[in-house]
Amino acid sequence: MHADIHLALHADRAAELRYEAQEFHLPRTRLRTRIGWTMVEVGLRLARSGATPTRGRTFRTA
Repeated sequence: MHADIHLALHADRAAELRYEAQEFHLPRTRLRTRIGWTMVEVGLRLARSGATPTRGRTFRTA
């Protein structure tokens, strides 16, 4: 494939993607709420599990 054809195909696809991105609107508050509650759920599961490899030792960051 010649470079100029490849460049033309790339430019065409990029224009299509830009148009699709402009039309798409993500509901930010719903997504943030869902992610927040998922993080809370994961944190609670980790807190309840109690199976930590460093149990009985102090946790050190460095």
